[in-house]
Amino acid sequence: MDLNLEYAAHQKALIRAGDAKNDGDRDVQLAKAEHIAGRIGGFQLRLGAAAACAWSKALVAGKSSD
Repeated sequence: MDLNLEYAAHQKALIRAGDAKNDGDRDVQLAKAEHIAGRIGGFQLRLGAAAACAWSKALVAGKSSD
């Protein structure tokens, strides 16, 4: 996994969500960002990377605020 590409894709999805013209488009982009974050976090966890904890916390926080 190329983390730089994944991080960039995550940021682009968040930017597109912010620029969305309607709630449906926004939700699609946020779902993409969440999916990408899950892949990043899973990859990092498999490697034992400390940063994975931050991604996991962010995902949990995001889901609890929905």
